[in-house]
Amino acid sequence: MAAQPTIRPYDDAAVADAAALIRAGGIVAVPTETVYGLAADATEAAAVARIYAAKGRPSFNPLIVHVPDLAAAETIAVFDNAARALAHRWWPGPLTLVLPLRRAAGIAALVTAGLDTIALRVPAHRAMQALLRASGRPLAAPSANASNTISPTRAAHVAASLGARVPLILDDGPSAAGLESTIVGRGAILRPGPITAEQLGLPLAAPGGEITAPGQLKTHYAPAKPLRLEAVQAAPDEWLIGFGPVVGDDTLSAAGDPVEAAARLFDALHRADASARAAIAVAPVPERGIGAAINDRLRRAAHR
Repeated sequence: MAAQPTIRPYDDAAVADAAALIRAGGIVAVPTETVYGLAADATEAAAVARIYAAKGRPSFNPLIVHVPDLAAAETIAVFDNAARALAHRWWPGPLTLVLPLRRAAGIAALVTAGLDTIALRVPAHRAMQALLRASGRPLAAPSANASNTISPTRAAHVAASLGARVPLILDDGPSAAGLESTIVGRGAILRPGPITAEQLGLPLAAPGGEITAPGQLKTHYAPAKPLRLEAVQAAPDEWLIGFGPVVGDDTLSAAGDPVEAAARLFDALHRADASARAAIAVAPVPERGIGAAINDRLRRAAHR
């Protein structure tokens, strides 16, 4: 039987052990309010390389760096008034800001994939905040799953995807938001997420072009099986994920609540991928509000 990672329930002792691994240049899976992240010291190139190796992630895809507060973020990136206003309004929380990197910040070049900008976030989750403070390091932490597979919202998802490639998983239950953070840069939303365009008062960036932030690959968050969107009924070989009036084998929200749907999205995709059916179908989800982020993830998951 293949080796498995150690899963530890969140407590002070588990955080202390995780922080020791981080300071020694290792990687740790840790919950955030968005999804579970795979964390390493963002100032150590060898540690960051272990993230890429564990995930099989393309090195041109930059990573989000997590810090405990705005003061720590300002030692790493240059904030203008607009960025500072967003940070004051939405941090700690599921907002990532792409900002000019300070040359003397000490961040490993592998984190930014050679760009002169950096993606920064102050997380709200107690486990990630505890690990940041216990380790005393800024933490690069993409989602804790193999690259181009479904993002993890539970410790069991991490273990199933990465196995022994991650030595320790902190388990603090399912992620509340269930979607990766909203990313903002240059006055536009580069990746939709739990904080909506309507809440931010910002436009969505035009699709295409070079990779300037995490989560912009055309194919991403993908199950192993083919995925069909806008489905109102299942074909014989499909597992149907319903929404609202569309009843399936599973549902994102029987009540048609997009916030509930966001929290359940990746969990539902994991169950569908593990089913005996050959393919997956997903019911329509309205594009408004957080529905834009749900549909962004589904379109990338369906892209082949």
